[in-house]
Amino acid sequence: MRNEALIGYLLHQRPFQEKRALYYLFSQQQGVIHGIGKKGAPLFVPLQLFATGKRDLKTFSQINIAQTDIVKTDIVKTDIVKTDIAQTDSTAIVVEQKPYKQISGQHQYAALYLNEILWRLLPTEHPMPVLWQHYQDSLQQLKQPLTANELRLCLRHFEQHLFIELGFALTLAHDNTLAAIEADCAYRFLPDVGLVPIVQTDHSASTSVQMVFDGSEIMMMAEQGISDITLGSWSRLHRQLIDHLLDYQPLQSRLLWQQQQRYQ
Repeated sequence: MRNEALIGYLLHQRPFQEKRALYYLFSQQQGVIHGIGKKGAPLFVPLQLFATGKRDLKTFSQINIAQTDIVKTDIVKTDIVKTDIAQTDSTAIVVEQKPYKQISGQHQYAALYLNEILWRLLPTEHPMPVLWQHYQDSLQQLKQPLTANELRLCLRHFEQHLFIELGFALTLAHDNTLAAIEADCAYRFLPDVGLVPIVQTDHSASTSVQMVFDGSEIMMMAEQGISDITLGSWSRLHRQLIDHLLDYQPLQSRLLWQQQQRYQ
């Protein structure tokens, strides 16, 4: 690419020489892009820049905070004033002026968590416009006052979109043998296998490391989706899958969150 205009969010950065940094950018057009640019690019705000280079590591230039938010919306249901609209069927890309709020307090740890799982799990230069939109929507949520449950729901919903993008569809209707889930049975979740019935009724040391789910719990998760009622169950399941995808390497954002909670 040569001077390709990109809009995206900075996921991660590392120092590179005295005045430059290595950036991991989640772009709307090309997915995750690695590049070298001038130090000082901010987190959690949309950036516009130009990328040049044929190899994996690009050169980023003219890095600025984008003056607009790009929001996918339904033409039939919206009545806001629009400019520069590209229409396809019943949807449009609406470019609208929005003031930028900062993510503050504990919500910063949640935003750092989203960034970390993205830059560690997503392939480079693989466009994911749907996931990009969900990420932008999640950041907008994190800029609002949220209860503890609302914060967790925001993260679980985004993780679900990420799993779908990565090709991990969580099937809760049946176990690994394709037998229907039974309410009075217990199961453990193995990321590469699925839900495996536990034959022994006592959850001995052999199964203590694995998260155990009751059949009735799984059936409620399938029926309710991610909701206040099933939030704890989905959190346990998602954590297992995230840890598996990361090869059980620790997340720095999770460690920071735990330290913050310890010193409160």
